[in-house]
Amino acid sequence: MKALVLGIGNLLIGDEGVGCLAVEALGRRYTLPPSVECVDGGTAGFELLSMLANKDHVILIDALRDDREPGTVIMVEGEHVPRAFMARTTPHQLGICDVLAAAQLTDIMPGHLTLYGIEPKQLEVGIGLSPEVEAGMEKTIRAVVNQLRHFGYEVKRNGIESEH
Repeated sequence: MKALVLGIGNLLIGDEGVGCLAVEALGRRYTLPPSVECVDGGTAGFELLSMLANKDHVILIDALRDDREPGTVIMVEGEHVPRAFMARTTPHQLGICDVLAAAQLTDIMPGHLTLYGIEPKQLEVGIGLSPEVEAGMEKTIRAVVNQLRHFGYEVKRNGIESEH
């Protein structure tokens, strides 16, 4: 089995960078087996398509506007993931829609696809997350670790840093 945890976003636009920061924290805090790839996809588009190939599980993390309280984590699975991105307007999210559509057309769509979307608070130019979105990111990291373990991947906590 092979898995990909892919953080998507733009670190220069406040809470929009949450996906990238989440995968960075995940990779720093946990030891993942070689079968789990953890990637900061940034605002990339079709270059991500090859990363989906031969993966059994793909977990996407991104800021996702859904008119909820800032920091709210929304989990979407399977065929509902492309639809969740369709309702959004940022350029990279439209790019992800295209990547997922191409994955379906070329038959490389992973067996299990999950999106963790975190409701942003502020999307102005600037680096750093709002406290609400940082709390949502922490919940998401724990959920991703639990999901990977549920799928049978051995994920180990590093060091003495607390789990929050």
